[in-house]
Parts: sequence; structure tokens; C-alpha cells
Amino acid sequence: MAKKKDNDINKTNAMRLLEQGNVPFRVETYEYDEEHLGGEHVAAQVSLPADQIFKTLVVRGEKQGIMVFCIPVTMELDLKKAAKTAKDKKIEMTHVKELLGLTGYIRGGCSPVGMKKKYPTWFDETAMLYDEIAVSGGARGIQIIASPEDLKQFLDAEYADITL
Repeated sequence: MAKKKDNDINKTNAMRLLEQGNVPFRVETYEYDEEHLGGEHVAAQVSLPADQIFKTLVVRGEKQGIMVFCIPVTMELDLKKAAKTAKDKKIEMTHVKELLGLTGYIRGGCSPVGMKKKYPTWFDETAMLYDEIAVSGGARGIQIIASPEDLKQFLDAEYADITL
């Protein structure tokens, strides 16, 4: 398992962009390995409850193309609700093999902040319930913790009911 001390963290692109945008955040690190990249594993090691840890999902819409949905690790994306939210007929998850090329990130380290392109982004509406949420810091083993409203504004994202 890889574990970094907070002062050993190399700044990720996501961190640099948030700093440049004057978005307050803090960083927490956690241990990971190839077998444990799921959000529940992260939740067991980060100081926030699992409902406040958001995973970043990249989808492809029939009309809209690539889009990003951030939902609690304890929930599943409702593809029908997400498609309706995005005003698209049908959406599907992108394949893991496409993730790096589309976003610049790998599975287990995909942040909504600092992707290669600016994609339409939505946060599950439950994010509004919290003063802070965690999203990937742009590398495995790193979570960025910030205000959901600050993240939403920085990403020009929206809140929506997008989970099962």
C-alpha cells in the first residue's frame, strides 16, 4: 500500500488550479492499492463520512458528448436522471481505458478539477447539505476537501438529483 505524508505530497494540477482560483481547500491522503480503488475504501481513511466523499464519473451522451457527474461514493448514478438533467436522450459510462485520454486522470484519481477539457459538470444535490465535501485530488491517495458551493462555482457546475 502506498501512503504519503501530507508534507510529502506533490501538488497536483487540481490543487494548483484551486490555489490560482483562490478556492480554499485542504488535502487528506490515504492508503490505496490496485485492489482497493473504490470510494468505500477512501471513506474508511478520510476524516469525512462516506456521504460527503464524492466520486467523479465521466459519461458520454448521445447529443452532449462527454459530461461529468460527481456523486457520493455510497450512491449510484441514475443514468436516466442524469440524461434528463443533461437534456440528452441517452448517456452511458465511458470505458476506463478512455479516462486518461479524455480527462488526463486515471481511475481512482479522477478529479472534476483540472481535466484536459472543460466538460459540463453536475454535483448530486446532496452536496448542498454539507459545509464541505471531498473529491479526488487528481492522484490516487489524495482527496481535496472544500466547500461544495466553492467547487460548484469554480467548475461552473450545477446541482441536480442524479442518483438512484
